[in-house]
Amino acid sequence: MSYTPRLRSKYEKEIIPALTSEFNYSNPMEVPRLVKICLNQGLGIAITDKKIIDTAIEEMTLIAGQKAVQTKSKKDISNFKLRRGMPIGARVTLRGTKMFEFLDRLVAVSLPRIRDFRGINEKGFDGRGNFTLGVPEQIIFPEINIDKINKIMGMDITFVTTAKTDKEAYALLREFGVPFKNIKR
Repeated sequence: MSYTPRLRSKYEKEIIPALTSEFNYSNPMEVPRLVKICLNQGLGIAITDKKIIDTAIEEMTLIAGQKAVQTKSKKDISNFKLRRGMPIGARVTLRGTKMFEFLDRLVAVSLPRIRDFRGINEKGFDGRGNFTLGVPEQIIFPEINIDKINKIMGMDITFVTTAKTDKEAYALLREFGVPFKNIKR
């Protein structure tokens, strides 16, 4: 017997029928699915301190459960003392089982740990069915040891779906349990 993440089985058993009835899909393959989750951390302050990139990659690897990579600048910007090829961020892309596990931990454990949390603002949709959410500090994730943090940094989390419209993507993420501010049922 192989392991299936809780949210993947929920998608197959509950979310597909719910979205099929809500949007009148004729074929189950029309139902939007979650393709990948991208975590990105822009670290402009890493220009002066190179150790920040290494700690950010370590923390993001702990959070995602998959090795993070550094991102490099694509062009020179003299006002920011930035040269082409300098490391300025960290990113990781999650797919499959790790994606569902991360989403489960994000919704159940991490988001409720945000100070004064009242739900996610639904203005993060891009018009093509993808949603980006900004997390103000990395200490909301239980994998991070607060005592070993030297700088609090935020990150962007992007949910890439196969939905054609923002309304369909909103319904998909709502069914996965993403706590939006104004749940419209």
